[in-house]
Amino acid sequence: MTEDIVTKLSAARTKLILDKPFLGALVLRLPLVAADPSWCRTTATDTRTLFYNEKYIKALSPDETQFVLAHEALHCALSHFTRRGHRNKHRWDLACDFAINPLLLAEGLKPTPDALMLEQFKDMTAEEIYPCLDEFEDSESEDQHLYDDSESEGGQSGNAETGSGIPQDNNKGDGAGRPQTMSQDEMESLATQWRQRMAGAAQQALQAGKLGGAMARMVDHLLQPQLPWRMLLARFVTALGRDDYSYSRPSRREGAAILPSLRSHTINVTVFLDSSGSVSDEEMQEFLSEVDALKGQVNARVTLHACDAELAPGGPWVFESWEELKLPPGISGGGGTSFIPPFEWLEQQDMQPDLMLFFTDAQGEFPEREPVTPVVWLVKGKSPVPWGERIQLN
Repeated sequence: MTEDIVTKLSAARTKLILDKPFLGALVLRLPLVAADPSWCRTTATDTRTLFYNEKYIKALSPDETQFVLAHEALHCALSHFTRRGHRNKHRWDLACDFAINPLLLAEGLKPTPDALMLEQFKDMTAEEIYPCLDEFEDSESEDQHLYDDSESEGGQSGNAETGSGIPQDNNKGDGAGRPQTMSQDEMESLATQWRQRMAGAAQQALQAGKLGGAMARMVDHLLQPQLPWRMLLARFVTALGRDDYSYSRPSRREGAAILPSLRSHTINVTVFLDSSGSVSDEEMQEFLSEVDALKGQVNARVTLHACDAELAPGGPWVFESWEELKLPPGISGGGGTSFIPPFEWLEQQDMQPDLMLFFTDAQGEFPEREPVTPVVWLVKGKSPVPWGERIQLN
């Protein structure tokens, strides 16, 4: 049976290389190793090797075999092994499977019968799916993610001393034993390697004209600089509100020398909230709390407004630098999103703000013309913006 299985896997990998060069290039990075069925019931990966249960592979069709190979490779390329943080391992494994499978379906691959797939999780990241899995706690992941052995909240807790990748001598029959847990340093190094591999594979697939839209958006999203959004937001706001030095002549009581002195001024920031229903009240309040902390540091006056397809009634709301920035009551929406009314409103103001912050999922109609006012988009999700500075919130 082993020779037939090896031939089947090689054929599936070759077809991926020809038809789906992005996925095929990633699968090529994973050696295929038959695993002891006592621990590997389907397929598994530790980001260095793809393990498989021979009986499971035998039962799959050639198309389904391509699916499971691409599934394991994407776990590695998307760095799921370093993104878990303090999340529960079982729930995180489910979220990762739910995030990957719609991407493979969009690429035209045929899912296996046990593939976890729901339309409501399409175009969502594992981090976005994770909080939505209360009713799926009893579900079982379709494969095994061998990055760490901690099932509870708190992240990796395996053997950091012996993360060599050499299978443990715990097999009870034919096939490789379960691999040892990686150290944190090994995981960080592998994450860097997989990001480089993903970028190279995407470039090759784009040149061949064989990178689907959903996969291209995912790659672009993951290859963006992953700096904390709070840090990036603070950079924009504090750079704008930096105090200047003044060389104006001092009074006679201060002496004849002209020395530089600090001069502060109030900056005006306009904040728009997307109230279409794609952003929750809790997320809005978290964002406003961060802006509130920054505005006190830079002496900023904040004008707050909200919009879905139309401007929110009752707005705008103005907060001085010493006033707490809160989410006004009654902001509700739920319809579609248009970014045209906010910028039309902006043009009608007598005084233009120093900066405009827009908290949104960036899914809506944009104005054709970029405003004079600098705009920073804080985006939940993977959608692009046509102009301005974009900060990723996820």
